[in-house]
Amino acid sequence: MNNMKLPVGIDQFDKLIKSGFYYVDKTRLIEQLLQNWGEVNLFTRPRRFGKTLNMSMLKSFFEIGTDKTLFDQLYIAANKELCEEYMGQYPVIFLSLKGVDGLNFEEAKSMLKITIRTEAQRHYELKKSGKVTLKKKAKKGTYKIRITAAKTSKYQKAVKYVTVKVK
Repeated sequence: MNNMKLPVGIDQFDKLIKSGFYYVDKTRLIEQLLQNWGEVNLFTRPRRFGKTLNMSMLKSFFEIGTDKTLFDQLYIAANKELCEEYMGQYPVIFLSLKGVDGLNFEEAKSMLKITIRTEAQRHYELKKSGKVTLKKKAKKGTYKIRITAAKTSKYQKAVKYVTVKVK
């Protein structure tokens, strides 16, 4: 008898795989994105159609320090060359607007700032590791967001400048 569970409300790829939930393998998306490279990719789907789960899967694939065993039984694992070249090679900025809400604009803006600050903090160890080169503006902007509640303009720049180039 199969003891797999339905992943109702689960949008974290690693949790879904590790906990034995049913998963419709969408890792071919990784291959398609790399083959049909675009400077910007827009994923439009109706509500509750797996946009966040797909983004989480992409993060789990590309992010430095990823658990590569998450993909062992999935489509993408058969493409060994692609996996060697791309899996676990990049710092990934993952911003979801799911938790960004409020009764008014100021509350929503405050929640967005927290989301950006949390993501900047998640990458702070990379900054200290010597494994990345940050643009000069990124150093100042990212550090300020980590330590204080920065001005709105700093948050706008943080999303742009928190990107890093792996040495």
